[in-house]
Amino acid sequence: MLKKTPIEKILFLDIETVPLVYKFESLDAKTRELFESKTRFLQKEDKAFNQIYDERGGIYAEFGKIVCISVGFVTSTPTGRQMRMKSFYHEDEETLLRQFSELLGTHYNSSTSILCGHNAKEFDFPYICRRMLINGLELPEALNIAGKKPWEISHLDTMELWKFGDFKAYTSLALLCHVFQIPTPKDDISGADVARVYYEEKDLERIKVYCEKDVVALIQLFLKMNGEHLVDEGEIHFS
Repeated sequence: MLKKTPIEKILFLDIETVPLVYKFESLDAKTRELFESKTRFLQKEDKAFNQIYDERGGIYAEFGKIVCISVGFVTSTPTGRQMRMKSFYHEDEETLLRQFSELLGTHYNSSTSILCGHNAKEFDFPYICRRMLINGLELPEALNIAGKKPWEISHLDTMELWKFGDFKAYTSLALLCHVFQIPTPKDDISGADVARVYYEEKDLERIKVYCEKDVVALIQLFLKMNGEHLVDEGEIHFS
């Protein structure tokens, strides 16, 4: 599928997000009003705005924030390939975004560098860009894609690759790993638990571990979709 793309030039990533405040009732009056306006089409008789906020507060960049960005690098070795993880996670969103931006500026800022995620073109990439601007940060060249034509953007999205032009449905990373028989570690949390773990348990380390496992799954999926061997478990190095 992408045999001409050296995997060493690809930075694989995933993000974890949470609502700006834990509960809808804690929002100031104006923010509550604007959230209700944005999500009014989701409200049903059996679902109040506080329930919608619990489910989607972290999904909208205007009402959420990033608490972790995990990235993965693949390098070639004499005996095969290695996978290395690095994560940026912090209570202060601006701090982790600056750190991530510095990585892009140092290693992934050229026109030949490529970012890859799952549903990243619809979620991760624009979310990072929006939160950077909200935090007053300049977009790194690798993410400064506003106004560019689709064929001018070299970034990859495994969900888009799986669509083959079919735009009807979302396919999760977990489902693709299942159908491709990619082994994934059993997690004690899911994406729906991230806000609770962040606000109630205050356990960013646990969220980081969860995020890095998703990046491992993403890389293995990318390899499998290209007919290549998976990286051996012993060659996966976590941060």
